[in-house]
Amino acid sequence: MRFTRTKAILATTVLALSLAACGDAGSDDEGVDVDVTDNAAENFDEGTRMRELADAGTIKVGVKYDQPGLGFKDAAADMPSGFDIEMAKLLVASLGIDPTDTSKVEYVETISDNREPYLQDGTVDIVLASYSITDERRQVVGQAGPYMITGQQLLVKADSDVSGPADLKGKEVCSVTGSTSLDNIKDQGMKQVGFETYSECVEKVLDGTVEAMSTDGSILMGYAAQNEGELKVVGDAFSEERIGVGYSKDHPEMCQWINDTLTQANEDGKWAEAFEATLGKSGSETPEFPTLDPCS
Repeated sequence: MRFTRTKAILATTVLALSLAACGDAGSDDEGVDVDVTDNAAENFDEGTRMRELADAGTIKVGVKYDQPGLGFKDAAADMPSGFDIEMAKLLVASLGIDPTDTSKVEYVETISDNREPYLQDGTVDIVLASYSITDERRQVVGQAGPYMITGQQLLVKADSDVSGPADLKGKEVCSVTGSTSLDNIKDQGMKQVGFETYSECVEKVLDGTVEAMSTDGSILMGYAAQNEGELKVVGDAFSEERIGVGYSKDHPEMCQWINDTLTQANEDGKWAEAFEATLGKSGSETPEFPTLDPCS
């Protein structure tokens, strides 16, 4: 490949979002202006997956549809919005494909439980869906990044006395099937309850079926804002979630392309702009760009 490895990257931080976060983060905004690379295919060697995608002029991207501020799409929107989507747009544009042209870019709704299968069977080319990087996942798919660091917290009813995991030991707490959040729930002494989507989990908290929901704080803040006065986020983060980009292990060359594109986005300010246009609507300070894992 012709991409070069970047040597200097800022240290990571855990995102700290206030409950006011994402009040508008689920809206269908225009996001960041991206520059579509001209003659992009020339930047990639023959036989690489990036060259194939650039030559074809089409790509399939796995994203969430139900996470305000990260990956969200309502019936009236032409395409999803959120921080994950902004990162996807930067990658797509580097291939010379207009990321806002839905005739060329298919944003495929991807739930936590099918992210690996979708990459393995070619349903999608890349996944940006609040996708935590783990050693276990890297056994079956490629993961590059991280482009965001966050931590797991709790979502409870607004009148709840719960202040953290210690108050929920032995109690039922939900998250989505296939997520690392379920493992962390068990590790904290709470009972795991898995649902297919985050939206379903939120409904179960609202109707009292489960005591709480737990996943990345950045996700929970969006739901708290959507259900203002009914739900709240409590407790300090009790995990570190390193959010990255998934790709097929059949195409290991994609790792350096992803890392180089993310690095460029940091250097030209697009990464910070993307945060400010989505999760940053809370008024919280933009975090430092994370240190990227090296590609093997």
